[in-house]
Amino acid sequence: MARLLNAPPSSPFLSNLAASLRLIPPPFARRSLQFKVKSSSSGESREPQPEAGASSLPSSATADADADADADAGAASSSSSGLTYKLCAGIGGAGFCETAYLTYLKLTNSDAFCPIGGGSCGDVLNSDYASVFGIPLPLIGMIAYGTVAALGLRLSGKDLPFGLGESNGRLVLLGITTSMATASAYFLYLLSTKFSGASCSYCLLSAFLSFSLVFITIKDFGFEEIQKTMVLQLCMASLVVITLSTAYSTSQSIPSSSLAGTEIPFFATEVTTPSSTFAVSLARHLHSIGAKMYGAFWCSHCLEQKQMFGREAAKILDYVECFPDGYKKGTKIAKQCADVGIEGFPTWLINGEVLSGEQELSELARASGFESNELSGLS
Repeated sequence: MARLLNAPPSSPFLSNLAASLRLIPPPFARRSLQFKVKSSSSGESREPQPEAGASSLPSSATADADADADADAGAASSSSSGLTYKLCAGIGGAGFCETAYLTYLKLTNSDAFCPIGGGSCGDVLNSDYASVFGIPLPLIGMIAYGTVAALGLRLSGKDLPFGLGESNGRLVLLGITTSMATASAYFLYLLSTKFSGASCSYCLLSAFLSFSLVFITIKDFGFEEIQKTMVLQLCMASLVVITLSTAYSTSQSIPSSSLAGTEIPFFATEVTTPSSTFAVSLARHLHSIGAKMYGAFWCSHCLEQKQMFGREAAKILDYVECFPDGYKKGTKIAKQCADVGIEGFPTWLINGEVLSGEQELSELARASGFESNELSGLS
């Protein structure tokens, strides 16, 4: 080829061919790397330096890979949240059906079907603890479960009402489920202490559903998010406990709505707990200063107050029964109770001071001015 190019053209055709070949660079020439020669005291070293255009290719590929990884992580997170919302909607729907059934029973005064525990379910549903400030407890549960189910569906569809963003919607869901789980724990405590030996399958099912909801909701939050929302959870839990404690501290002065249209013959209650020396001394002191306890025979809180004193001490107390002839529609409260203006049971009248609801023995001692060495141990 070199001889052909350097040889004198023997014809116009060969001359034109030689000129064309000199103008075309070899393919490897366009792709060759440029080398810079660096001089040093020890000699020369040659280091290959890629062209500027070639050096940008690895960083661009890395950026694309990072973007793909972020996209995959975001898709996985979105998928996990979507599953959480659907689970909340499903569990909330199940709880809504259960509480709707119990609400129907409560409002129609019907007997509950108890698959486990015999008549215990009816005893719990018709007790003083089945209402909060006069509102049937199943109705409150139905509203709570329905709200969780609706919110779960809206979050899964990214269609929240009132302009709420997903982050705010998750916080609302966390607050509701935390409140429900706290209330269920409180009710389980009441079931084990106030209804000893009773079994309420509906109560246990509702507790299982509410605990599942709060667990699923918290699991969707990261560790750092859980720390940030801890204050919210503690506030909601405290608010629920304070509200329920306040609601159950007193009973209504008339029977609950489930008994309001029923005739209730009078029956005597039996105190089964033994009395302590302190309880007997306090009961004698209360009797000596004319302190009175007003109550009603059907009132479970009144019986629990007597149980605090025990058998011997309860007999010493000045107890006033506000419905000595039983109860039926139209029955008026006893004159002694009406004159005092009783609004709930039990009610204590000590030295002109009115104390509503169950009271600790130490509180009754302080209100009555009772001094005892055992009182300092209760403080």
